Order: sequence, then C-alpha cells, then structure tokens
Amino acid sequence: MHFGLTEEQEMIVSTVRSFVENEIYPHEAEVERSGAVPPGLGEEIKRKCIEMGFYACNFPEEVGGAGLSHLDFTLVERELGRGSMALTHFFGRPQNILMACKGEQRERYLLPAVRGERMDALAMTEPDAGSDVRGMKCMGVRDGGDWVVNGSKHFISGADHADFFIVFIATGVDETPHGPKKRITCFLVDRGTPGFEVRPGYNSVSHRGYKNCILYFDDCRLPDAQVLGEVDGGFAVMNEWLYATRLTVATFSVGRARRCFDHALAYAAERKQFGQQIAKFQGVSFQIADMITEIDAADWLTLSGAWRLDQGLPANREIASAKLYATEMLARVTDATLQIHGGMGLMDDLPIERFWRDARVERIWDGTSEIQRHIIGRELFRPLGA
Repeated sequence: MHFGLTEEQEMIVSTVRSFVENEIYPHEAEVERSGAVPPGLGEEIKRKCIEMGFYACNFPEEVGGAGLSHLDFTLVERELGRGSMALTHFFGRPQNILMACKGEQRERYLLPAVRGERMDALAMTEPDAGSDVRGMKCMGVRDGGDWVVNGSKHFISGADHADFFIVFIATGVDETPHGPKKRITCFLVDRGTPGFEVRPGYNSVSHRGYKNCILYFDDCRLPDAQVLGEVDGGFAVMNEWLYATRLTVATFSVGRARRCFDHALAYAAERKQFGQQIAKFQGVSFQIADMITEIDAADWLTLSGAWRLDQGLPANREIASAKLYATEMLARVTDATLQIHGGMGLMDDLPIERFWRDARVERIWDGTSEIQRHIIGRELFRPLGA
C-alpha cells in the first residue's frame, strides 16, 4: 500500500473540500435553525455537483458515473463528512446496489439515478427489525404474478426527497434446525405506487434537516418486474453491494472529526486563562495530542479498508474495525472539543454542540458498534472452528 495520495487524489480532496466550504458551510446555520433544507437549495447543490462531474462518482463510467475507485470515493466521502449531512445529501451518491438492475430497470432506475434525474432511498429497518434483518415483519405474499405487501419501515433516511425506494421485504419462511428463517427479497418501489405511503418520521437530535421517514405498505401490489436481483435473493444483493456503506460512515466520521479538531486546536491556541494560552496547560495539550493520534489512526484504518476492496482482498473485518473505531473516535473527539471550549461549547453560537449531537448516531446506524464487534469476532474465530 502506498501511503501518499496521487496528484489526482489530491485534486479530488481539494475540489470536494472547497465545495463543502463554499457551498455547504454558509447554509448550515439556517438548516440547523429551521430543521430543513431551504426550498430549491438542494437542487442547486445537485446542479453544481453535476456540473463539477462529481454526481454519482461512486458509479462506473459505463453507466455514466465518474468511475472512482473505492479509495478515491472514500476520500470524497471524508471531505463531505465535514459538512451538514442534510446538505451534502444532494451531492449525490446513489446506492451502489442499483448496479444489480437488469433490463428495463436500468432505464427506469439506474441510469436516471446516475444522471441525477431521480433520487433513491434505501429501506431495511423496521420497528422490530434493526440489526436483526431477518426479524422484519413487512411481508410480501404471492398473488398471481404480483406480490401483495403489507407492513412498515422506519428510520428511512432521505425518503423525503426520494423518487423511488430500494426496499427489503420478507417473501417467505423456511423451517431450519435453528427455527424459522425468513427469505428476503429486494424490491424497487416508486413513490406514488397505490398502497404505498411515505410519512414523516421522528425528530432526531442528530443531523437536523436530514430527515428520516416511515414507509407504509397496505395491500401494495408489486409485480416481479420490480424485484431487484432474484426472488428470495435479497441477502445476495445486500452482501454484494451494501457492505461498503459501513466504510462511508467511518470516513464521514474522520472528516467530521478533523473539522472538529481544527476548532479545538485554534481555540486552545487563542484562549487565555491565568495569563497564558490554555494550550500551554498539559491537561489541554495532552487532549489535543490524543485527539490527532486517534483521528490519524481512524483515517488510515478506513483508507486501508478501501484499499483492500480495490485490491480484491477480503475486507469485511477491516471495514467493521474502521466503522467501529472511527465512530467511537468521533464521539471522543467531539466530547473533548466541547470540554476544551468550556461553557461556550454548549452554546449554539458555535457549531461544537452540533458536532457533539450529530456524532451520537454514527455508532448506531449502518450497524451498531456491538454489531461491528460481532462481525470482527466472527471473522477471527471462524477459521478456528469456533
């Protein structure tokens, strides 16, 4: 592994960081205040991203994407992590799982998503099925050539702006020696499909303006043409295309931690108490030293996972480690930054309290810290037969 960035990668980092600083930062306070992205602003961000040639940069050139490697795309996500998630959402990174589209699905879903004409949202989580995907109760039952779906999904990010949804639904149950085991199928569902409704979700303290929604299915009929992949093959598509979302959360956390650290470093160098900068106090300088060490460690752990994917090497454990460490690192960095700022850190005059609140969800979505530890342990013990 080469530890330096190429000239092209340096350009990617510089371009995306400049975009975030100039097009995202100025609108963050308004989004935080109102809890919503101002009308038209999302489309403006999308348009500028398309003009830059970065929209759907995680897709191969053969379908109209920029064809970035996993490592290159991780660098993009790291820089986007510095900005408000509600706003960087419109930078446009459709779900890679759309590469599983075949035939007419490519024209209806994949290609319009890559061009920025249609936005997608991924739906797996249910009130009683989070980490336990097979525990989902949203069920599709055969009726002629259709599937009749009933149930709900919640915590669906980006659903308020989505034109269609990538939904995982139980489509049968197998009896196994370990008890019933549900079969899962992935469906493409258009907004406005009869029997399908998108409702407002919950108010979250993390990432204000980045909405979560609830999806309801009431005798919603979906033909086989809407199946993404194979019937009962939901786990196959999931395992092939969705594993890298954990890497996205990890590198996002690194980007956010670096922005937070910049505030801590500058404040410690400027703020004076007892006649000198607080950076001269060991209690502060040691915190700063620990923060940058952890950030760098999380950064390299994350980039290493992306590099392994590009080399075609097994990366499941490494990505789980990156997600676990980077998200927990972000929690420590934001908390330390707030402590260094003292009382002002809790005031909304500064973005510190926002960084602190936003950091909390990273240890939960896309696989909790506990799930990541389970994956790591499983990968280590399986070769030993344990």
